[in-house]
Amino acid sequence: MPEPATLIAALAFGYLLGSIPFGLLFTRFAGLGDVRAIGSHSIGATNVLRTGRKDLTAATLICDALKGTVAVLIARHWGLDPALAAAAGAFLGHLFPVWLGFRGGKGVATYVGLLLAFSWIALLAFAVLWLAVAVATRYSSLSSIVAVIGSPIALWLLGLPAAVSILFAALSIVALAKHRANIRRLLAGTESRIGAKSAPAGGA
Repeated sequence: MPEPATLIAALAFGYLLGSIPFGLLFTRFAGLGDVRAIGSHSIGATNVLRTGRKDLTAATLICDALKGTVAVLIARHWGLDPALAAAAGAFLGHLFPVWLGFRGGKGVATYVGLLLAFSWIALLAFAVLWLAVAVATRYSSLSSIVAVIGSPIALWLLGLPAAVSILFAALSIVALAKHRANIRRLLAGTESRIGAKSAPAGGA
């Protein structure tokens, strides 16, 4: 078993890496102001897309994912438990960045990056679920909700260590909590669909 100090260091490292607000940085550097002032007031790629800059959206999505991947791959050199600690830290860092008053994104891109670090097949399952729901319903939020629910099951079916499935189940619960406003709008039939010209404040 790794020393407690190693686990704490891995958690802290993951948190600091995960808390880098790429969406906010990219939009500010592009002269678009504070992305938190529009749409859902989030720093994630979905809200960056509301600026109309697809290049910045893609960059945000990739970087928000890779910060989770990098945290895990580096911490994995010290074993599975430090890798899991770094994964939890990166996810929580994106959701609750210390630099932004603990108000960050909803974590789906970082979740995807963590899946990539642990199992590309589970990531493929996530993508298939997301795309299937998106094509059928045109709801981005519902696609993410279904995919994060299915991912821990996919990890378990693939035979990864139980601790990995348990961690992702916990991360999925947190991600669902962050989507509670979307869930309310889905139930009310007022959630915006993919391709809609505008989105209500508080969207994905």
